[in-house]
Amino acid sequence: MTGQDGKSFAVRLLGWWEVHGRHDLPWQIERTPYRVWVSEIMLQQTQVSTVVGYFERFMARFPTLANLAEAELDEVLSLWSGLGYYARARNLHACARICRAEHGGELPADAQALEALPGIGRSTAHAILAQAWNRRAPILDGNVKRVLARHAGVEGWPGRSEVLKRLWLEADARTPEDRAADYTQAIMDLGAGICTPRRPACLLCPVQADCQALAQDRVDELPGRKPRRNRPHRETTLLIWRDPAGRVLLERRPPSGIWGGLWCLPEASGEADPEPGPEYNAETGIPSLDHQFTHFSLTLNFRICAYDTEEKAVNETHERWFNLEEALKAGLPRPIRTVLEQLRDGEERQR
Repeated sequence: MTGQDGKSFAVRLLGWWEVHGRHDLPWQIERTPYRVWVSEIMLQQTQVSTVVGYFERFMARFPTLANLAEAELDEVLSLWSGLGYYARARNLHACARICRAEHGGELPADAQALEALPGIGRSTAHAILAQAWNRRAPILDGNVKRVLARHAGVEGWPGRSEVLKRLWLEADARTPEDRAADYTQAIMDLGAGICTPRRPACLLCPVQADCQALAQDRVDELPGRKPRRNRPHRETTLLIWRDPAGRVLLERRPPSGIWGGLWCLPEASGEADPEPGPEYNAETGIPSLDHQFTHFSLTLNFRICAYDTEEKAVNETHERWFNLEEALKAGLPRPIRTVLEQLRDGEERQR
């Protein structure tokens, strides 16, 4: 694409966005580097409609980077609970503390320094620069990859290095010298609302006139699909330990891996695990839950186990007894929160 073609693309896109784009997102209304950064991390692999509520609650509790740096990770994870991809929350917290220690308590306004922080890649760093400081910085998130693959007719799955390199060139060719924040939001909005994965609204697209995928009747073929792999299925049993006071035993997950750093029910380990407690029956039994991860599916089974003697000894570094209300304020994976809410609601009905 020539420089003139790229300028035309940006002009048409910005004209469309001024009328049809999103202008009232909470991180747009009060645009600071901190708020932009948090929103960009939350928006990784998560839709705007889901993020808005989490973002507003997060900002109410941690209105500044200093507030986030001072917080305990448990509280950050609690506010993130249900949003998924929890490494993002751990990285946010770690970034805040690094910025406090190494960048004077501020987010660095430099692409290389941003990319050196946990959880910030090239596209996220550029999105922060563009939206927080209005600096020209091409981005390439999932929506933008789709827009550019179709508009430029780029073959292949964007996860391949040679395809990704071509898409970065196309992104750079279309990014204007000015209005960086508006352009960045505009191309993300185009991908989210018009150039969607299925049944895109091509007739409403402001850049349809020179879209290669539309001209070649290949809109449904581009971008290329990720090679399919069979998603494995796993199954496990979690133990719901209850003590005489009605508390539940939770374990903190290791910092990396599935649900890293969150509080979870202990996992049954084999033949030595306890039999279901006397309170287990059709009324108090918890049905199995199916949960989908990126690379596999998981069936969670549950067993209620009454601990009716003296308090069970725990390792305070990664185990703790919680009453149900306390537990529901902790950082929990969504399925565990669902189960504990069922327990709480069942007990309230019996009162």
